[in-house]
Amino acid sequence: MDDVQQRTDDHGPLAGFTVGVTAARRADELGALLTRRGAAVLHAPALRIVPLADDSELLAATEQLIDQAPDVVVATTAIGFRGWIEAAEGWGLGEALLKRLRTVELLARGPKVKGSVRAAGLTEEWSPSSESMAEVLDRLLEEGVDGRRIAVQLHGEPLPGFVESLRAGGAEVVGVPVYRWMPPEDIGPVDRLLDAAVSRGLDAVTFTSAPAAASLLSRADERGLLPELLTAFGHDVLPACVGPVTALPLQAHGVDTVQPERFRLGPLVQLLCRELPARARSLPVAGHLVEIRGHAVLVDGELKPVPPAGMSLLRTLARRPGWVVPRAELLRALPGTGRDEHAVETAMARLRTALGTPKLIQTVVKRGYRLALEPAAGTKYDA
Repeated sequence: MDDVQQRTDDHGPLAGFTVGVTAARRADELGALLTRRGAAVLHAPALRIVPLADDSELLAATEQLIDQAPDVVVATTAIGFRGWIEAAEGWGLGEALLKRLRTVELLARGPKVKGSVRAAGLTEEWSPSSESMAEVLDRLLEEGVDGRRIAVQLHGEPLPGFVESLRAGGAEVVGVPVYRWMPPEDIGPVDRLLDAAVSRGLDAVTFTSAPAAASLLSRADERGLLPELLTAFGHDVLPACVGPVTALPLQAHGVDTVQPERFRLGPLVQLLCRELPARARSLPVAGHLVEIRGHAVLVDGELKPVPPAGMSLLRTLARRPGWVVPRAELLRALPGTGRDEHAVETAMARLRTALGTPKLIQTVVKRGYRLALEPAAGTKYDA
C-alpha cells in the first residue's frame, strides 16, 4: 500500500482532474499552482479589467478630494489603490493626492490592501484581518457617519449595499472608480468553459471575484445553459470560491460553494487538493485499487489517462460495480447519439488499452460488461 501511495503522490494530488479558471488577473499564478499539483487547467477569463487612467470620472474624483478633504478614505483593493496613485502621478497630481491622504482617516480592506497603502508611503488607520467590507462598514457605522464625507475606492463594480448603508447613516459618499470590469473581448474561451462544465468535462471551476462569477452565470443564461450549469455545480462540478464575497452571485442561484479559511490563491488550491481526491471513486477491482478521477484513472497509484468516451463507459460501470451493464445502456452513456452498439465495443477496447489491465472489465457474452469487483468488497450494490 505504501508503494501505491508513493506512486499516487508522485503525480500530484490533482492529477487526473481538470479545473476551470475564470480569473482575469493573477490567472497565470493560479494556473501555475494548479498545474504544479497535477491538474489540467482550462483558462477562460470571464471578465477583463479596464484601467481608467484616462477616465474623466477618476480625474474629477481625484481633483475633488484634493480640493475638499474627505473625513475617511476606504481602500478596497490592492490593485485599485495602486492604480489610483499611478493615475494621479500620470496627471501630475501624485504628490498632492498623497499629501491629502496623509491627513484623512485611511481604512484598508485587509492585508493586501494594507501592503499597497504602505508601499505608497502611507499608514492606514485600521484594517480588518477578515478582508470583509461588512466589517469595514460596521466600524464606520459604530464610529458614526452622519455628516461625514467618505471616499470609497470602488472594487471594480459599484458597492450598492455598502454605499447605501453609509448614505442612510447620513454620510456623503464619493466614489473613486479606479478600474472597471468589462466583458472579455473574446467570448470564445468562456463558451468553451461553459460547454465543458455542462458536459462534465470539468471537475471544478474556480472563482476569485464576484463579478467573474456573475459574468459566467449571465453568459450561461444568454446561451440558455443556466439550468444545466446550476445542475452541474450542484452535482458533478465543484464551484470553489476564494472567499464569501466572491460566492455571493452563486449563492443567489442556490449554488453551494467551497471556500478556504484564508482568502488567498494558495489556500484555494490546497482546498481543491483535499476536496477533489475525496470526491473520486475508489474500488477494489480484480486485485487492483482503481480510483476514478475526472479525465484519468489511478490503477494502484499509477496514472492512466483515458479518452472521454472511455471515461463515460467507466463511470457508467462504476455506478453499479459488479453488476452487468447492458450494451444499450453503455451506448447511451457515450458522447454523441449513435445507435450502433459496435461503438461500445470500440470504446471499450480503447478503455482497456488505456487502463493497461484488461481484466478490470469483464465481458459477459450477449449481455454486456461489468467491473470485476472483488468479492471481498461485499455484495453487488448501487452507487
